[in-house]
Amino acid sequence: MQTTVTEEISAINKAIAEKIGQQKHRVWFRNSTRLTLADDYLRVGVPNHFIASWIENHFLDDIARAVRAVTGTDKRIIFGIEPELSGRQRASQLDYQAQHVKKTQNKTTRSRVKTVYTRPRRAPLKLTLDSFVVGPKNQLAFNAAQTVVDAQQSPFNPLFYHGGYGVGKTHLLQGICNAVWKGQPRAKWLYVSAEDFANQYVLALKTQKLDAFRTRFRQMDVLAIDDIHFLASKKAMQEEFLHTFNTLELAGKQLILASDAHPKMIGNLCEKLVNRFVSGMVVKIESPDFETRCRICAQHAAVMKKIIPKSVVHYIAEKMHTNVRELEGALLKVIAFASLSNEKISLAMAREVLADHISRTDPIVHTSDIESSVATYFGVTPADVHSSKKDRTVSLARSFTMYLARKYTKMSYPEIGKLMGNKNHATVILACRKIEDFVKRNSQVKWNGPAGNRLEKARNVLEQLTESIS
Repeated sequence: MQTTVTEEISAINKAIAEKIGQQKHRVWFRNSTRLTLADDYLRVGVPNHFIASWIENHFLDDIARAVRAVTGTDKRIIFGIEPELSGRQRASQLDYQAQHVKKTQNKTTRSRVKTVYTRPRRAPLKLTLDSFVVGPKNQLAFNAAQTVVDAQQSPFNPLFYHGGYGVGKTHLLQGICNAVWKGQPRAKWLYVSAEDFANQYVLALKTQKLDAFRTRFRQMDVLAIDDIHFLASKKAMQEEFLHTFNTLELAGKQLILASDAHPKMIGNLCEKLVNRFVSGMVVKIESPDFETRCRICAQHAAVMKKIIPKSVVHYIAEKMHTNVRELEGALLKVIAFASLSNEKISLAMAREVLADHISRTDPIVHTSDIESSVATYFGVTPADVHSSKKDRTVSLARSFTMYLARKYTKMSYPEIGKLMGNKNHATVILACRKIEDFVKRNSQVKWNGPAGNRLEKARNVLEQLTESIS
């Protein structure tokens, strides 16, 4: 079956190329799309919303005809954002796309811009507020989302969510947009990631379409930007977003933002943006408690139409306590194993299936604990650790934080770098090696604390930090 589907997708791609021409296919489809064929639809995976919009507006009918020619039936064409496809696009291809947009005499630009703001033709976003499982650790975040949706004029602007991976930030952003789509059909809303915002900005610069780009973002009633920390260290994009923010805020429009860290802890973020972000409501979403994790497991199993024994649900909820993605991944692994082996789900089976999974995902400590302990010890703030400051004390605190994060968590060098204010993974490696060398030689560590200059042996520093963390 897999071979047949693969052959059909290959045939559809070939048919599209024949209909639109090899050059256009190479520019807009090769390396920019991933086709997935199901019983009643064809999903077109694209790297960002701009590519999706362009392909939908220019090649949708050609895609539909190609699908009909290959499969013999009409199928619904849907688009999905797959950011990892950005890595497959070569610089030359992006240039070709920019040139293509610039040269195309787009007589329907005005009408297409209008369609962005009307009720979308295709289904809204995947996640809804109705499917969000509320518990003590996310109750405030959920209540804020409901207030934004229900109030005539939201008292929270911007609404800024921050927290670790997989705790529900994206779920709330998409849920708010879906609620707006459902309850306010005339409202103009948009959900994008900060990376997508940046990509569209770069393409608009290349194609000299900045006015259209600004119109798209600045005429929204609700703008939701995910992973806003992506803009750190990108001064031009921060400046562009600042103007977008100011335009929407002055017009009384709603902004909802999400980040892995508190605005003041996002390194290399301009002070003006930080001040704008903290001027609204900043809500931290923490990892769900045990009862909430149990309800998430039960809900996920119900969606998959599977009956899971309560003992298995409790076992998974007890062992997977960091984030919801790990929780759902563990549950899916158990269900998949039971289906493939044709066995009944039991606690013994769950223990066996998840043994290796748990050993790789269960953290000894959390990075927030490390950051807090190191910052307190050296007399700096967590925001300093995430910043680009290079003075001796901050640099030393940052290096110890990276070293301890690598030692006591399962995070990779790139993941630690991203957490530390979008630092390069090579920076993390060098910091870890520096601390390893200090400890090996038990060098004197010197820094300027709140009480003045301090001098301490490296092993004593590490011992005290380790004790504080544990």
